[in-house]
Amino acid sequence: MPKSPSNREAGLLRFGVFELDLAARELRKNGARIRLQEQPFQVLAALLENASQVVTREELRVRIWPADTFVDFDHSLNTAVNKIREALGDSASSPRFVETLARRGYRFIAPVDNIATPRPPSPPHDNTIRAAPPSQPDAAVALHPELHVPLPRRGLVRLLFALLQVMYLAFYLSALSRLLDVDYVASSFVPGWRALFLVGVVLVTGAVGIPLRFYLLSAVAFDFRKLAGKFGRLFPFVLALDQLWAIAPFLLLPQIGVGLAFAATAVLLYVPFSERTLVRMAYGIDVGAKRENR
Repeated sequence: MPKSPSNREAGLLRFGVFELDLAARELRKNGARIRLQEQPFQVLAALLENASQVVTREELRVRIWPADTFVDFDHSLNTAVNKIREALGDSASSPRFVETLARRGYRFIAPVDNIATPRPPSPPHDNTIRAAPPSQPDAAVALHPELHVPLPRRGLVRLLFALLQVMYLAFYLSALSRLLDVDYVASSFVPGWRALFLVGVVLVTGAVGIPLRFYLLSAVAFDFRKLAGKFGRLFPFVLALDQLWAIAPFLLLPQIGVGLAFAATAVLLYVPFSERTLVRMAYGIDVGAKRENR
C-alpha cells in the first residue's frame, strides 16, 4: 500500500476537529477520546495515511485481515467503515470524510495534517550561546471543516444561540401583552383596516413564534445533536418570521426616534443568519456522532 515518508513519521494525523494518535491508538475530537474498535481504527489509519488516494479493498484485506484469518471479509470491512462513519458523524450518501468507490475501495477526502512526533533536543557539545529560534505561530489550531474558523467553545456558542431565542421570546410576549399600544402606533402610520391588519400580523406571528422559540431553546438546552439538520429545514420559515419582526423597532418610534429604529432594524435583519452560523458552529459537524465521549 502506498505510504509517504511524512505519513510514516507522523505521530498524529489531524483532520478538522479530529485527530488520530497512531502511537496511543486513539481517535480524539477536540481532545476528547472517541471509542473506536481495533479494526475500524486500522482501516481509518490506512485511509488517513493515504489521504486523497484510493485504498482498494484488497489492500485493506492484506494489511488488516491476514490470509490465515477466517472471517467474512466483506462484512467485516463494511462494518468497520460504518463504525468509522458513525464515530466521525459522516454518511455514505454525502461524505465529508470517507468516500466509497463502488467495487474498488475507499478514499479519505478531507484535508489531513501530519504532525510529527517531537524529538528531544540534543544537548550542545560546547558552551557557545546560541540565539533562540524565532517563535512560530501555532499551526495546530483546529479549524471548523465547513466555516474555516478556529473552533469555539461549544458551550459559549450554545449560550449565544439560547440568548437569541430568549430575546425573540421577549419581543413576542411584550408585543402580545400590549396589543392596544401596537394598534395605536400602527394607526398613526396607516389608519383604518391596514392598522388592524398589522395588529393581526403581530398577533399571528407572535403566537406562532413562541412555540418555535421554545422548541429551539429546549433543543439547544438538551444538546440535540441533530439540530443542524432540523434548523436547516426550518430556516426559510425562521428567516421570513425574523424579517417581519425586524421592523418591530418602528413600533417604538415615538420613544426611540427614527435613527435608533433604523439601526435596530438593521441589526435584527442580520440575526437569523447569525443563528444559522451558530448552529453550524455547534452542530454542523456533530450530526450522528453517537459514540462521542462514551
